[in-house]
Amino acid sequence: MVGIFSLVTGWPGQSGYGSASTAEQVTAGIDASNLTAVITGGASGIGAETARVFALRGAHVIIAARNMELANEAKKLILSSNQTARVDAMKLDLSSLKSVRSFADNFIATGLPLNILINNAGVMFCPYQLSADGVEMQFATNHLGHFYLTNLLLDKMKKTAKETGIEGRIVNLSSVAHLHTYDEGIQFDGISDQTRYNDKKAYGQSKLANILHANELSRRLQEEGANITVNSVHPGIIMTNLMRHSFLLMKVLKIFTYIFWKNVPQGAATTCYVALHPSLKGTMGKYYIDCNEMKPSIFARDEKLAKKLWDFSELLVKSAQ
Repeated sequence: MVGIFSLVTGWPGQSGYGSASTAEQVTAGIDASNLTAVITGGASGIGAETARVFALRGAHVIIAARNMELANEAKKLILSSNQTARVDAMKLDLSSLKSVRSFADNFIATGLPLNILINNAGVMFCPYQLSADGVEMQFATNHLGHFYLTNLLLDKMKKTAKETGIEGRIVNLSSVAHLHTYDEGIQFDGISDQTRYNDKKAYGQSKLANILHANELSRRLQEEGANITVNSVHPGIIMTNLMRHSFLLMKVLKIFTYIFWKNVPQGAATTCYVALHPSLKGTMGKYYIDCNEMKPSIFARDEKLAKKLWDFSELLVKSAQ
């Protein structure tokens, strides 16, 4: 009930921020000029706002996006209000593991450090379709592409953290939708089975996978003693391009649930808070809503399920190569 009260009223939680806080507010006074960040899906919606605020705080931002026209427009928009901003746009299609590999190779070839990785991009409630690698599209884009990308960039992040002494941070964008998934949590035996496909549950499954991925990666990095944290966030309910497959449904829903909806600057706040705020130094494997730690579902806290998903994801990546 406290969560709903805070969401409706915008009342700040323990962190001092709440649902009404914006990305600019939660990063006020933070100097990110010594940081380089990759933001997937940084060309539109909350990804673009995250990129803008990161650049505003001085970070070197890499907008990783499928639509390069939109990515370059987002870059221009940032530069129009912030001429000293350091922003680059690079091609990344998360539904294609070949594209993910190409992006990682291209980024590493730049010789840039990497302090922050924001796994933000995603698709939502799309009709059944398979990715270029033959995997159900929501699972492929929202989880598998980010899983592979993170693994490919991890050595660069470890090297950066070691050389600079600055803690690296990875943020996975999940959703409260992770609560609405298939009965077994993750359909390992039918991940791409069309006969069992439900667009809402498939989305929830992919968002559950985002949290499980963050938790298992946290465990591995802690074991290794790497100076990198991994956490997951629910940005809030925001009308963005992500809703394009269910626009009418969401418009109707918004009429009855308008008090729960956020605008884009509010939607990017939790990501920016978890990625940049000094108070979260050393915080790992946590889930945040409205810039405050919350407890995710029982499935999301299942360590065995997280390990099983990791092994399953590795096999999927290998079989696609």
